[in-house]
Amino acid sequence: MELPKIGRPATSALHHAGIYTLEQVSEHTQKEIVALHGVGPKAIRILSETLEEAGMKWKE
Repeated sequence: MELPKIGRPATSALHHAGIYTLEQVSEHTQKEIVALHGVGPKAIRILSETLEEAGMKWKE
């Protein structure tokens, strides 16, 4: 599943880390993703909401 619209800096940070899909996001903890330069609270909120809507969750 494609990444949601989270802003260019956050999207670039995810791509730089090799994360291109929502499924790949779910393989990481929230803490790991927020540690990426360019990923802020708004992007985490959008990713969390999108994961939940898709029936997925963050790695614990």
